[in-house]
Amino acid sequence: MREPVREPVISLRGATATLGSRPVLRGIDLTVRRGEVVALLGANGSGKSTAVRSAIGQVPLTGGRVELFGTELKRFRDWARVGYVPQRTTAASGVPATVREVVASGRLSRTKLGLLSKADRAAVRRAIELVGLADRAKDSVNALSGGQHQRVLIARALASEPELLIMDEPMAGVDLASQEILAATLREQVAGGATVLLVLHELGPLEPLIDRAVVLRDGCVTHDGPPPKATGQHALPGHDHVHPHSATEPIRTGLLT
Repeated sequence: MREPVREPVISLRGATATLGSRPVLRGIDLTVRRGEVVALLGANGSGKSTAVRSAIGQVPLTGGRVELFGTELKRFRDWARVGYVPQRTTAASGVPATVREVVASGRLSRTKLGLLSKADRAAVRRAIELVGLADRAKDSVNALSGGQHQRVLIARALASEPELLIMDEPMAGVDLASQEILAATLREQVAGGATVLLVLHELGPLEPLIDRAVVLRDGCVTHDGPPPKATGQHALPGHDHVHPHSATEPIRTGLLT
């Protein structure tokens, strides 16, 4: 018996976007359905980050449309359902705040008047525990390593207990120990039914979780289907194979990574 088609959580249709006068997205179609884990792959400048930023309204489209949970983006208001982890651009944020304070800020979309209830505090504590930083909860984020800082950003996104988790290169510049913790954290979210869209340079330790790979090249979709390993290819069309990031590699910044 055929399984019922799951409803789209993210839907981009004919999406176009520019940076300055440069076309970045050239009419892409992208659908992520409930419960899926989708990896968005591609070389530097292919438009991966712009695509996910467009999906949450951070980069305006010049054409096409975006829907979240079946609602057109301009009418979507239920942002507690969405957790977003941006690219990490520095090892420390420069904000004089503790790990707990930063993670708690991710819970504000579910609070009334910005006051944390007992349930809110429990969600914050659980998010910190999930990323393995319970022993650092009272420490300043400025005292953390790059990998630990990335875990804080992920915990902040998890604090709202989102149905949709969007992560932009979560493994970039992160040490192996943190990569393993992040992979375990994501496995738990997927097991709980979360829908996930990941921007990645390569699948790495997240490969077993990936349902579909969407490859961008020059702002166009060149592949939408099984991830690279399942196809028996080392690199899909338009996807430049790269080695895993190490903590000592420079961290790429900007929209076009």
